[in-house]
Amino acid sequence: MDKVVVIRYGELFLKGKNREYFESLLIKNIKSALEGIPCRFSRSQGRYAVEDFDSADTDEIVSRLKKVFGIHSLSVALKTKVGADEDFAPVRAALSECAAKATTLCKTGENGKRIPLRFRVTVKRADKRIPMTSAEIAASLGGTVLEKGCFKVDLTDFEVEFKVDMRENGFAYISSENIAGAGGLPVGCSGRGMLLLSGGIDSPVAAYLMAKRGMKIFAVHFSSPPYTSDKARDKVVDLRDKLTPYTGDVRLMVVPFTDIQLAIHKFCPASFMITIMRRFMVRIACRLSEKYECGALVTGESLGQVASQTVESMTCTGAPATLPIFRPLIGLDKDEITEIAKKIDTFDISIRPYEDCCTIFLPKAPAIHPDIKAVERAEEALDIESLVQAAVDGVEFF
Repeated sequence: MDKVVVIRYGELFLKGKNREYFESLLIKNIKSALEGIPCRFSRSQGRYAVEDFDSADTDEIVSRLKKVFGIHSLSVALKTKVGADEDFAPVRAALSECAAKATTLCKTGENGKRIPLRFRVTVKRADKRIPMTSAEIAASLGGTVLEKGCFKVDLTDFEVEFKVDMRENGFAYISSENIAGAGGLPVGCSGRGMLLLSGGIDSPVAAYLMAKRGMKIFAVHFSSPPYTSDKARDKVVDLRDKLTPYTGDVRLMVVPFTDIQLAIHKFCPASFMITIMRRFMVRIACRLSEKYECGALVTGESLGQVASQTVESMTCTGAPATLPIFRPLIGLDKDEITEIAKKIDTFDISIRPYEDCCTIFLPKAPAIHPDIKAVERAEEALDIESLVQAAVDGVEFF
């Protein structure tokens, strides 16, 4: 028998005639995630498996696959032949090995005796040539588990479930664990989005959530040297790298933003500084989106979280956009966002004390409910097109 990692997908079952397209993307992303690990990928009637790998690579394979969107669950399983008769001897041998490992979960009571683990055996029989039903096979195999001691049958309130998946090719996968996957849809199936990546806590979480819905992410960051340091830029590069296992490769563009901020500071009312600055970011992000065929902008805005994220502010800053703006965090509070940031391991990077361009020239009293007509009048003092084009021409790629 061989050790394999069985992969199960979720929402793809609902895609009907388009399922093959979604599956092809998921397979591509799985193979990309496993790049560098010697192994083989196989496919059988809605089941995927990673095979022929060194046992020492098992944990790394599972760790990588847990971050691939579109995967519902994983199991480290034993693969064996079903057997030529109804005794299923090879399956029993693999099940016996799984049961032996599961006995480590047994606890000892106050009397010094081990407390039996409640278990059940679940069988899926894709090979309909086998004359017994799934329930009959499960009942037959249950005795193999009971032979190990420290077990008792409980079909409803069980602690351990031994899964036997008999495939149509004459092989079976036997496992006793179910590892949750990332869920969602395969990255790449829902178009492309341009993320405004600030370096804070929120925008990496926004990227994660949009990638979970299948969006391919590109990213733009605004840098204002010498007011912002290389360490602030490096922080954003590290955030991009931390997101990559979930999102796939992210093309990061760093835009020089100093001249725009200086112009706004010189010619526009201080109360509109943040609003006009964000409007420029939207214009530049839309311009860059044209090159990479992005269909939307993505931001980390959350309604009411800060003064610049009121309904009026977001309406005003989004007005110059030529693309829709997706705000996946719009209804989440800071604790919820922080929880996700910690889950995807971006939080500690985001709180590094290196400020981004949004902290420069902050007014004492920013407009919380800006009037869009007043903002547009203030912008008339600026050569918007020249400033935007110069910023786009100065982009650096990482």
